[in-house]
Amino acid sequence: MASYLLTGAAGFIGSRLAEFLLREGHAVYGVDNLSQTYDVRMKHYRLRLLQEHANFHFLQDDITDKAVLERLEASVPAVDALINLAAVAGVRASMKDPWSYLYTNTLGALNMLEYCARKGVKKFVLASTSSLYGNDGTPPHAEDAPTDRPLAPYAASKKGAEAFAYAYHHLYGLDVSVLRYFTVYGPAGRPDMVMFRFCQWIAEGRPVYVTGDGEQSRGFTYVDDIACGTMLALGPVGYDIFNLGGHEVITINRLIAMLEERLGKKADVRYIPTHPADVFSNVADVSKARARLGWEPRVSLEEGVSRLVEWYLRERSWAKDVETP
Repeated sequence: MASYLLTGAAGFIGSRLAEFLLREGHAVYGVDNLSQTYDVRMKHYRLRLLQEHANFHFLQDDITDKAVLERLEASVPAVDALINLAAVAGVRASMKDPWSYLYTNTLGALNMLEYCARKGVKKFVLASTSSLYGNDGTPPHAEDAPTDRPLAPYAASKKGAEAFAYAYHHLYGLDVSVLRYFTVYGPAGRPDMVMFRFCQWIAEGRPVYVTGDGEQSRGFTYVDDIACGTMLALGPVGYDIFNLGGHEVITINRLIAMLEERLGKKADVRYIPTHPADVFSNVADVSKARARLGWEPRVSLEEGVSRLVEWYLRERSWAKDVETP
């Protein structure tokens, strides 16, 4: 069995990936600073589930601090790969505090690349974002589409991380898989994303705020499929970029209708002006991941939304109070 160093282990995708790796018998050394970029109760919930596994080892630390390199060297044994999922996410929020995005997403990635170079870790997986594609080109976006015009600091910070990853591949022979995640959803998801927010708002009878007219489309992929794709990307690729997610496209208005059907409640929808960092359509071309990684999403949107609602209703006693910015 293998050993993995996983940053962002208490995050939405990171925690699910850790669970999948642990189920296969691997050892996971999870790093997370448990930041309050969104309601930290969600991170503590995910972390408690992971700490039930004997092969999960947790270190609360901040990858933006250069001294973390020495702390990791002292506390983590040799690992087969470093999976860097730690990030400050959110397009709109990045306009309020762009420095935190630069520190975590770019400098943090650099620190983890440097750790690999120093420790002789041969494999590095970087979580990047579909936000890099911005409004250039016509969806669905393939990996060779232009990414030089980010619409917000979040995308710019991930562009920087990708550039550093290539440099370390070139200089040190590090094998790198860059994964551009598209809109991911599922139980215990980020409360700043539409799936959790809309589910909570409709269930609790709160207003549902929609930017624009709701006819903008998003490609959604269930978190389990994303975790599986990330595991497949642990194989040798040299340096390559893969889109993961966004394979099942739906308008925001249709998503609201799906949640209404499952919750048995009518949404109080209120349309507000479009945000300048938003894109009208965010859809992935995932043919490369299918061909190179053998990745195939298995959970349909209908099933995935049902699982999300079931989870929310089961955890409603505390999930109803999670802050949804």
